[in-house]
Amino acid sequence: MGLQSVIDRLGEDWTLALAGLLIGLAFGFLAQRSRFCLRSAVIEFSRSVTGGKLTVWLFAFSTAVLATQALVLLGLFDASDARQIAARGSLSGAAIGGALFGMGMILARGCSSRLLVLAAQGNLRSVISGLVFAVTAQAAWTGALSPLRQSLSELWTVDGGVARDLVARTGIGHGGALLFGAVWLAAAVYWARRQRVPAWGWAGAIGVGLSISAAWWATYAVSKASFDPHPIQALSFTGPSAEVLTRVLFVTDKPPNFDLGLMPGVFLGSFIAAALFRELRLEGFQGGASMPRYMLGAMAMGFGGMLAGGCAVGAGLSGAAVFTITSWVTLCAMWAAAALTDRLVDQRAAGLLDQAMPGGSTTGAAA
Repeated sequence: MGLQSVIDRLGEDWTLALAGLLIGLAFGFLAQRSRFCLRSAVIEFSRSVTGGKLTVWLFAFSTAVLATQALVLLGLFDASDARQIAARGSLSGAAIGGALFGMGMILARGCSSRLLVLAAQGNLRSVISGLVFAVTAQAAWTGALSPLRQSLSELWTVDGGVARDLVARTGIGHGGALLFGAVWLAAAVYWARRQRVPAWGWAGAIGVGLSISAAWWATYAVSKASFDPHPIQALSFTGPSAEVLTRVLFVTDKPPNFDLGLMPGVFLGSFIAAALFRELRLEGFQGGASMPRYMLGAMAMGFGGMLAGGCAVGAGLSGAAVFTITSWVTLCAMWAAAALTDRLVDQRAAGLLDQAMPGGSTTGAAA
């Protein structure tokens, strides 16, 4: 059954919702099995350890770039009309928002996508942190924090079109972008073999990367086959979290869309994976002292993700895969701020703890 047949049967809106559900199921299942997590990758890099988490992230990143650019070269996808390239962007929002998000994911012990995956396994810390994240994102989108977000966004802007397209600005072309992804994928394979990354680690991460390109392709294909205009969307979690929360809390006449299928799909996919591999377990806060840290981190991610126009997945994978300059600024700011926060907060706390222990152990607590 072709795409046009599905649209004829379900309608354009429900076709997008179904696409979001299916892609979300795949992403949630594979992210849960691979332990895909930008926070863990940054911590490994910051602490100069080789546990395979950075390699898992690199598999997802390089696959997203490689697959998305392959779709472009095959004529199956064109990002020029996507908001991330066509609309006017904010470099100040990307830098400040990315930094806030990076700080927040260290404090909350997971980025927004990781919180959703963990919540499906029964992690109550992630459930509460995810709700705080969604509420803050909504407040930054249209609520009390919206004026602050807009003010910060207007500090340094960049025009849409070629000005935001790194492929065009650098002159590497889509062939060069494809080669860039292939080189990093080869590096991930090399490091995975040296670090003996489990099969689910690299295979699941490759699947996560393919989910990114699948979201770009599906929303693009529906937009081209539809009579009414539909936006080309990335796989992201900041805006969708806020929108789904609004739909749950308030009666709305908005039609179904990609985001409405994506969020439940990711949750269900992670739940299925955890159930199949017997990893469902309830986990809560270990005392009330840790709660402020998680709440602050979730709020920083919610505001930062909305300010930057993307989360660790929306900017770090989806936006980077189409080489939009604001997404790359966001990704770099996330890495830098997360590494700095880990060093100032977790590594320092572990060092103080070690000094207080008899014998002055040098092994820090795992983040």
